[in-house]
Amino acid sequence: MSSHHIVRDDQEPALIIANGAACSKELMGHLLEWSPLVIVLDSAIDRVMQLGIKVDVLLGDFDRGFDPEYYRDLQYPLEIVYAPDQEKTDLEKAFDFLIDRKIPAANVIWATGRRADHTITNITNIVRFRDKLKIVLLDDHSKIFLLPPTFEKWYTAATPISLIPIGQVEGITTKNLKYPLNNEPLTIGYRTGSSNEVEKDGMVLIEHKQGDLLMMECYD
Repeated sequence: MSSHHIVRDDQEPALIIANGAACSKELMGHLLEWSPLVIVLDSAIDRVMQLGIKVDVLLGDFDRGFDPEYYRDLQYPLEIVYAPDQEKTDLEKAFDFLIDRKIPAANVIWATGRRADHTITNITNIVRFRDKLKIVLLDDHSKIFLLPPTFEKWYTAATPISLIPIGQVEGITTKNLKYPLNNEPLTIGYRTGSSNEVEKDGMVLIEHKQGDLLMMECYD
């Protein structure tokens, strides 16, 4: 698989490769083509190198005898970022790295699938970065991101859309969804907006007054 860096002055999101289930080569290739920076978590570096991907940053706590210098020689030039904070996941540390570099957005792959605890943590942890970094998690079946208080986007009819609250979300109102909400709450574990869909071709409007609401564009 080829490298990346076909970009316009860092306007495109950085790409973070975590260590969950792999995505298709088509999805990865599309993201690599437009990524100004590719960050790989240390637990995934061997899998990534087997695909022939050029890495810009190798990040992690480098525990269990991990030797980052070995990969510097293989991937030169490679920036190595030692991030030992055990109170944060390596993915959170990658988000912090981008914020420090004033990079405004990130696409994340290999962050879902495999271990369920890692999947749930990776999805829900994006809420704490909502004011500093635009984050999108992608796999072959889903595109996941945090909604602003007012969200509008054009969709084709029957596009599957799920609204998943982190905790409780108040005052949700939607337009052009098959199962509309009218100033209603959603609460994780009790009532969510899973498996809704776009009613007709056109703009979808989703508003909420309080709380953290995830949008999941999902495809079978």
